[in-house]
Parts: sequence; structure tokens; C-alpha cells
Amino acid sequence: MSGDTEHADAVRDRFARTARLLAELEARRRAELREKLRRFVDLRGDEVVLDAGTGTGALAFALSPLVARVVAVDIVPELLEEARKHASEFPNVEIVVGDATSLAFEAGSFDIAGSLRTLHHLARPELAVAELARVTRFGGQVLVVDQIAPADPLAALEIDRFERARDRSHARLLPDADVRALLDANGLVLVRGRTETEARELDPYLDLAGCEGAARREASALVPAGYTVSVGWYLALRPAPRA
Repeated sequence: MSGDTEHADAVRDRFARTARLLAELEARRRAELREKLRRFVDLRGDEVVLDAGTGTGALAFALSPLVARVVAVDIVPELLEEARKHASEFPNVEIVVGDATSLAFEAGSFDIAGSLRTLHHLARPELAVAELARVTRFGGQVLVVDQIAPADPLAALEIDRFERARDRSHARLLPDADVRALLDANGLVLVRGRTETEARELDPYLDLAGCEGAARREASALVPAGYTVSVGWYLALRPAPRA
């Protein structure tokens, strides 16, 4: 069994077990996320949007009233089952099974393609960014929001060690420079970027990952002192090719 396959299995297992908790968190945060997106993304209201790695629909449902249509894709059926419970509230959201690293859409299918807190769960995040760029039309926008690593590699290693103990689906946090480099490597031009700091209470954070027993004790022992979370927001343009 390949390492990528093992990781994909860990992702499915973790999120299948915690889908209900994530759906509850999504609902509580929805209005706040919508307002952040309204301020951060350049929206006309007629866009067709992709939410890659939608989970229980966080990005899709937050954007739904602000755009014409959203296609929400995830690889974990249990997460999509939770999202579909809200389908009647968001009739312009289409929910489909799919892999963020290998999307079943033609090039240039969307005005905006985005992912929310997804990259750090992927063994190959560079494939997901490449797919976001590919399915975005020329002149369209790519949105990436994800927890980012400290610039100090030792501090990043410490956080990744804790996050993997808490959650086997965690792969690696990318530092800000790496996210920007992935956007650039795919011909995307960064339009806007910012970093938010989040404080997290340990016990609810462990609960959210279904972290119990020996794994919980290990994660609790590995939590970095003064642990806070940095979340990077990136909005990039896919420019038309030069003649």
C-alpha cells in the first residue's frame, strides 16, 4: 500500500468519525465566514464557484447567497451526507463526490475556485493548487485559506508533530512562502493576502478530531507552549495568456 493511499484512508477514517461535530461547527461559524468572504473576495454575484475539499459545506454555504452557483466537492461521503442535510436551504449548491487533487471538470469551468482549510490534510497539496488553477477561467480567481506553518522550521516541526498526534489525517502545514510559491508556479498572481491568528482551547480541539485514549494523551503531551494558530488567506488571479 502506498503512502498516499494510507494517508487517504486516514483522511476518510478521521472525517467519517467526526462529520457531525464538523457540521455543527460549520453552522456556528457560517455567518462570520460569509462576512469575511464578502470583504476579502471580489464578487459580482453572478459567479460559478468551486469549493474543493468542502467537508460539510463551510465555504460553499458561506458563499451561496453571494454568488450564482457553487459546486462543492469532497472525497468523504459522510461529510457530504452532513452537507446534504442543508441542501434545501442552499438550492444553488451542488454537492458531489470528488478528489481535490484530481478534479473531474474541464479547464476554465469556474469563475472562482477555492479551498478552505484543506491543503494541510493532503499528501500532495501542490496537486490541489494546480487543479484549482486549471479549472479557473482566465480572469477568474483562486482562493486558498489554510492554517500555515511558522517560518522557523523547528517550530513548524513541533506543531506538525502535535497536529499529527491529534489527527492522523494531518499531513503538513505549509509556510506562507510555500503557499505563495505554489500560486506562482501555477501562473497565478496574488491579489490579496492576510494572516489571522486564532487561539484554540485544547480539549475542544482534540474532541473535534475524535482524539481519545492514548492518542489524546500523546497529543496533550506534545502541544507547543503558548500554542496559537496562524491562518493564511490568499486571493489570486488567473491572468489571460499573453498574445
